[in-house]
Amino acid sequence: MAPRVLISDKLSDAAVQIFKDRGIEVDFQPDLGKDKDKLAEIIGNYDGLAIRSATKVTPKILEKATRLKVVGRAGIGVDNFGNSITTAEHAIAMMFALARQIPQADASTQAGKWEKNRFMGVELTAKTLGIIGCGNIGSIVAERGIGLKMKVIAFDPFLSPERALDLGVEKVELDDLLARADVITLHTPLTEKTKNVLSAENLAKTKKGVRIINCARGGLVDEAALRAALDSGQVAGAAFDVFTVEPAETNPLFGHPNVVCTPHLGAATTEAQENVALQVAEQMSDYLLNGAISNAVNFPSITAEEAPKLRPFIELAEKLGSFAGQLTDTDIKTIRITYEGEVAKLKVKALTSAAVAGLLRPALADINVVSAPSVAKERGIVVEETTRAAEADFDSLITLTVITDSYERSVSGTVFADGAPRIVNIKGIKVDAEFAPSMLYVTNEDKPGFIGRFASLLGDAGVNIATFALGRDRQGGDAIALVEVDGPVPADVLEKVAALPQVKQAKGLSF
Repeated sequence: MAPRVLISDKLSDAAVQIFKDRGIEVDFQPDLGKDKDKLAEIIGNYDGLAIRSATKVTPKILEKATRLKVVGRAGIGVDNFGNSITTAEHAIAMMFALARQIPQADASTQAGKWEKNRFMGVELTAKTLGIIGCGNIGSIVAERGIGLKMKVIAFDPFLSPERALDLGVEKVELDDLLARADVITLHTPLTEKTKNVLSAENLAKTKKGVRIINCARGGLVDEAALRAALDSGQVAGAAFDVFTVEPAETNPLFGHPNVVCTPHLGAATTEAQENVALQVAEQMSDYLLNGAISNAVNFPSITAEEAPKLRPFIELAEKLGSFAGQLTDTDIKTIRITYEGEVAKLKVKALTSAAVAGLLRPALADINVVSAPSVAKERGIVVEETTRAAEADFDSLITLTVITDSYERSVSGTVFADGAPRIVNIKGIKVDAEFAPSMLYVTNEDKPGFIGRFASLLGDAGVNIATFALGRDRQGGDAIALVEVDGPVPADVLEKVAALPQVKQAKGLSF
């Protein structure tokens, strides 16, 4: 029986034909994405679902999708690279629109006015372009800015000095960028660290008369604070393609004479829409017909035969990366991953992708196992792989080492017979702990009485301990506590733990 695919959004005829040519039965209902109840009612009849932006795959729909094997989304949420040029070009277009007041001048002229002296623009040549987030899209914007004879500076904690040199940009800290940039454009994902990166406080630090562009994510800029900065003249103009609430029917920026707005058009070009549609049709067909996975958002590219052996080690690699990433707050120079024993015989490229994704995700929320190696490369992070025979007490062992300018930190893990990934070594100290949704990681001096004070503090705060793993390098030396707790540890409790005698570091972790 041929696989069945439901297409619930508009896809090109060429993309639909790819499915048919590969022998897949296609049900093309391009307006179905707007009817959630109808979609949930029929989704159980299909092996694949191809969508764009209109269809939202909710838990209710997935609950009914008893046959569903794959969801393919033709859009930037899955393929961050197919639309990169399109989004970067939109940011450049918005910069020109701001510099020359093109939308305002167009509206005035078509209204029968001839206000030549009203719309005095500024040249971009020799101006300083400040880029917040110099990854795939940001680097394209940087190249275009340099081509326009602009001075380009960038703030990105994951941009290495070597990569900055290759791009021809100057790597700077955020405060330096705010003070120097004539134009600021944002190209970073929305995370806890980047939310309102342009806050009222930071907007006050900008160069007077700065122009601000956001074609990345709503929420990167405090829109109310930006409106106040526009009203005061601190900010000369703003161009936004994304908003905190979308669809944006109302917004603090709307109606200001020096604001240009577009309805999330960053990826909206004919070329970008067609390219991603054809890609998703090919990739879904490959998976449904022969089990091959390519460019998946939640799994690296592997063959159907490799998947069962790889899955538990992919989970291990990603969680080791996440562990290291949640403890890393500075620039990463090198990621070194060593595979020992039986795991070294598997497809380690897939494992490395998972480890790098886990490592970078705390800072770059949108990253996945498909994009992770490219993102690391863009930022000049060296990724090294080593395979060797088993030298430890385990049939398989993965060791992930993070190297920065100031330290080198390693964490090792394995998979036992039960299939559960475990941490077995942290910074050379032996431990034995399973990963859990909420954990507390503490490093301390190995002194009597610490464990009692620590456990009492958590108990007094109402934090329940589920498991408690301990390790030390020597008597009276450095010690580690890795504690599974029933829910995230409140910030004030973390502060109290960090204030305990002998504690060097206390960090809440989530997996």
